[in-house]
Amino acid sequence: MTYVATRDRVEHYFDRTATKTWERLTSDAPVSGIRATVRAGRDRMRDLILAQLPPDLTGASFLDAGCGTGALAVELAGRGADVVAVDISPELIKIAEKRCPDGLAGRIRFASGDMLDESHGHFDYIVAMDSLIYYEPAMIAQVLGGLRPRLGTSMIFTVPPKTMLLTAMWRTGKLFPHSDRSPTMVPQSARQIGHAMAEASTAGSVREIERVTSGFYISTALEFAP
Repeated sequence: MTYVATRDRVEHYFDRTATKTWERLTSDAPVSGIRATVRAGRDRMRDLILAQLPPDLTGASFLDAGCGTGALAVELAGRGADVVAVDISPELIKIAEKRCPDGLAGRIRFASGDMLDESHGHFDYIVAMDSLIYYEPAMIAQVLGGLRPRLGTSMIFTVPPKTMLLTAMWRTGKLFPHSDRSPTMVPQSARQIGHAMAEASTAGSVREIERVTSGFYISTALEFAP
């Protein structure tokens, strides 16, 4: 599938099928055992991403590409960053806007649309937590190539690691119940993405930071340097 076709499938999933599921998952509401492990893993991944950045982000500009319900954007703004928080799902953006603390509203601009849209501007940093997990390596190379001209320092993003367990889980579609099932996630590695970048003549480098494992949540943080 192309980047656009995959992007549109993700939008359909979050706006038509899983909005309520993800609204609850990213809140403090009680959730099932499986979803509790996903919530805990996402919290740990968000902390890991933040740990890669300076404590004081005053004056730094960020693109939160695939911001979902806005938790990471709020953390960045709380450190002083100016954030453009973009998600392909208008419904998730509505939730993010409602959850944004009043004191940080001036530091975050929420927008629904494509993360590659050049109108979002130029940034010191880009973060993309779990928003590229449905894309093949060649598509991720395309995304990195599209964002590179507008990136000053680095981009931190996450992908599903290529493990036997994850491959088996996602092939059988057991990560969520059938009614909530997302588009197919693509287990991969920094090496695969690096090869795809070379084939696409995308300048820059990718390195693995760390893997987070929490029950049904397994994800690897990577850093892209332009």
